[in-house]
Amino acid sequence: MLDPIVAFFQRIFSAIGRGIGMVIAWILWPFVKVANWYRARGWIIKGPIGIVLLLLIGFYSYFVWQTQVWSGFDPDYVNRYNLGQRQQDAGTATTTTPAAGEVAEPAPRTCVRSAIVDVTADLIDFNVNQNAWISSMLLYKLGLFGLDWDKTPWFDNKASFQRGVNQVVRRTAVELVDSLGRVRGTSGINADLQRARGNLQFDEETWYFGSDSLLPKTPTPNYYRTAMADLRKFNASLEACDAIFDGRSDNLIELLDRLANDLGATTAILRERSEFYNNGWFDTRADDRFWFAYGQLYAQYGILSAAGADFEAVIRARGIEPLWTSTISQLRSALRIQPAIISNGREDGWIMPTHLATIGFYMLRVRSNFVEIRDVLAR
Repeated sequence: MLDPIVAFFQRIFSAIGRGIGMVIAWILWPFVKVANWYRARGWIIKGPIGIVLLLLIGFYSYFVWQTQVWSGFDPDYVNRYNLGQRQQDAGTATTTTPAAGEVAEPAPRTCVRSAIVDVTADLIDFNVNQNAWISSMLLYKLGLFGLDWDKTPWFDNKASFQRGVNQVVRRTAVELVDSLGRVRGTSGINADLQRARGNLQFDEETWYFGSDSLLPKTPTPNYYRTAMADLRKFNASLEACDAIFDGRSDNLIELLDRLANDLGATTAILRERSEFYNNGWFDTRADDRFWFAYGQLYAQYGILSAAGADFEAVIRARGIEPLWTSTISQLRSALRIQPAIISNGREDGWIMPTHLATIGFYMLRVRSNFVEIRDVLAR
């Protein structure tokens, strides 16, 4: 009695197998035709084509490696700075206490480096030296047969993450020039910070050549490396007490305002994607949104931790240490979300999760803490 049922399922699976075989044959047909044509040619034609194919294989192997391997990625990277050991604010003259029985000898005057500048420069180094800058790579710009990689599920996560980090780096550079690196109203703009800001505003996608000009160009990573060098130069000047870091509470308020506004803009993008495109694991743009937001949180975690060291006196005087510590803890908690596949399902769905809503929730929590800290500082 089971024979008809067994025969039915055999026919079903046989039909599925034939269908899969037909799809594979359809995909491989152009490659088979090209291979047959190639085998029938002489070495005068085979040689150059083979060299071109080997170069393409090499370029794409490098491209796949760079997009999939994240060198230096560490959600606990802030621990390397030992910010808890800092005893003085950025820009203040260093003080040393002689041991018992020792006579204090005059030492060269030095000042405390800015942790914000150090972290910003290191984030640039992470983006363009420890890793290749994906957005301006030729094969990334060419896309998948002309289709932008951002519109596919592949090879775009690292680029989006890097752009999220870079967005915070750019914002921080602007604040360093406009307020933190000068005494407003009584000092000029620091030249090193000004150059760094200008170079960081350069677009993120320039390669050595472009369609708008036949002349060679300076690629994007070179501009960012120059900005990194200028930031380190500023900190060297600050350490020598030849530059200014203005650690006033109103400057900290302005920095928090800008960071909070950036988080608000990103959560709006996440909300729009989460609300109107519930395609679960098949939403090819959800990963771009997620990893951009993740990169933003990754960089803000470092910048806010550094600001806690540079503005330690202000934070202690206003009694906001618990709130500050809680905000940093929330940033670190958000970095634990590292799904292998980004899903943009419905918020009330039970099969496909909604990673965009999850990371958006963490961003809103952090933003609300920024606003609360800002309100306390403004009183």
